[in-house]
Amino acid sequence: MRIKMIVPVPLPAAAVEAFASQMPPALVRAGISVDFTGVRAGTTSLDSLFESTMADAFCLEAGLRAEDEGYDAVCLNSMSDSGLAALRSRLSIPVTGPGRSSFHLAADLGKRFSVVTMWPRWNWIYDKLALDTGLSSRLASVRNIGVRPDTQELLAGKEDFVFGLLEEQCRKAIDEDDAHVIILGSTTMHQSHQYLSERLEVPVINPGLVAYKQCEMLLDLGLSHSKKTYMSPENPADDILSSVPSVF
Repeated sequence: MRIKMIVPVPLPAAAVEAFASQMPPALVRAGISVDFTGVRAGTTSLDSLFESTMADAFCLEAGLRAEDEGYDAVCLNSMSDSGLAALRSRLSIPVTGPGRSSFHLAADLGKRFSVVTMWPRWNWIYDKLALDTGLSSRLASVRNIGVRPDTQELLAGKEDFVFGLLEEQCRKAIDEDDAHVIILGSTTMHQSHQYLSERLEVPVINPGLVAYKQCEMLLDLGLSHSKKTYMSPENPADDILSSVPSVF
């Protein structure tokens, strides 16, 4: 089985490898291959609702032919779940995303959960997820460390500085906000997961891996999204974005 993993920003080859490194080899079962890809064009940081719409469009383009290409599932690799609803409308194979899957898992593992993230310009993502999932009352807080994210280098070279700041905000979420579960606010933060898991007494959710495992589960169970919810388009117009030049 093949899973297409889509990162919602344009990425050079080295950055694609950095995202792919979040998948420990032992986590991927034998018989499954995961292909990471960035989008052809678009914006770089998802810092606003404008960039959200751009990411939706180019994630849709990156995944809309996945079924025809022989993929068995599509997994978005961003807490924004960029393009998820549109891809579910266009495809019949499973489509998952870290945002929805992490919120639902956190609500199952504990009474209240917090998101700890890089900067406040991503807060729109968590506000939207809380409304879309109906879990606003379970979201204890959203805390950030005020550090601009880097979608190419991720946290490489900043571990000594960033990990401590993240631990501090996680501790405040637990002690001051009564969070029982912590969600990392971005797949770009995956390098901090082990560090934080070893130091905190509550579960720490690594969202990219949760979305991937949800993909595996749906494939194992022979399930996919409901076409009564995500109705297929009468006129897909699959080539409508093809005239936009690639960034890399």
